[in-house]
Amino acid sequence: MIERKSGHVVNVSSVAGLQAYKGGSVYCATKHAVQAITNSLRKEVVDKNIRVTSICPGLVETEFSVVRFSGDQNRADSVYKGLEPLLAEDIADNILYSTSRPPHVQIAEMLVYPTAQASAEQVHRTQ
Repeated sequence: MIERKSGHVVNVSSVAGLQAYKGGSVYCATKHAVQAITNSLRKEVVDKNIRVTSICPGLVETEFSVVRFSGDQNRADSVYKGLEPLLAEDIADNILYSTSRPPHVQIAEMLVYPTAQASAEQVHRTQ
């Protein structure tokens, strides 16, 4: 990218990289690190015509919760109960959007929630 003076780095972080929450010490710390790396890199390559974007999703229904709860599928399913979470495809659309902007446009950060989520900790559930 540096040699050709063009490129786009997209890091997928999390709302946890912007807002810490109880019980998320290590996970939030790792996502804050992703944010720091992304923001520093953007400053390091600003003169090289390289764009750097951070995508910060909220609740996305993936295998993340199954892994988080050591394979307990019922507990993982409860994370998304009573709301329509984001899907991996939604995040892919955001990546495509950020990388398809005109060359003079840099989307530095995208915070993406499902409609029922207001923050890392505030989620409206219908059940």
